[in-house]
Amino acid sequence: MSGHSKWSQIKRQKGVNDARRGQIFTKLAREVTLAAKEGGPSPDGNVRLRLAIQKAKENSMPMENVERAIKRATGGDGGAAQLLEITYEGYGPGGAAILLQAVTDNKNRTTSDVRSAFTRAGGTLGATGAVSWVFEPKGIITIEADKQIREDIALQAIDAGADDVKLEEELMEIYTSANNLEKVRQALVGKGIRVTEAELSMVPKSTTALDAKTAEQTLKLMDRLEELDDIHRVYTNAEFPNEALESYRRQG
Repeated sequence: MSGHSKWSQIKRQKGVNDARRGQIFTKLAREVTLAAKEGGPSPDGNVRLRLAIQKAKENSMPMENVERAIKRATGGDGGAAQLLEITYEGYGPGGAAILLQAVTDNKNRTTSDVRSAFTRAGGTLGATGAVSWVFEPKGIITIEADKQIREDIALQAIDAGADDVKLEEELMEIYTSANNLEKVRQALVGKGIRVTEAELSMVPKSTTALDAKTAEQTLKLMDRLEELDDIHRVYTNAEFPNEALESYRRQG
């Protein structure tokens, strides 16, 4: 499992405090708006929108917020949204690749915030193309399942078109091509399998191993970046040692 996946898994286990929930709702609403703007307001024919709505539900975002975000995409709620999607690329303090996906209404502000976060952590904000080649788009389906049924679920996922299945403690991660994500998800749900999360992601083709100290610095940088209002997703090819992850897990 990639560093990003382990980091995300621990963050889910920690939960989301009330102070950050409003910020998360804002990010989710922007994702819904962009998905609707790009592929149309109906989730039936818009996979990205369907995934965005599902993620909003998983985070207990009120449906009225979702509906308002969809209206905003077509100018039905205060005018069409003037939002930009921007990718930022850089290196953590130990040289691991970090890829950011941002949604913003002010590119200059976002770039300044991202550059400051990298600099403070001893990392470097790179130019376009600096690290994007390290990653490839994939669908990731996360399932919590008992060990005795994992093999059966894995076989069903492969039969439905999944590329790979990885196990990490109590979780299964099923990897698909970006185009096959929804097909595989629907096949598993149709078999009565509960999907914890399904998302389009950027998965590293290779990883960079970090020592404990540098891993801790990189984890703090990733947290700081994700806390920025305009940053929606943070990916890395860092491979974190278990002791660094356990220390991060224990932090409040």
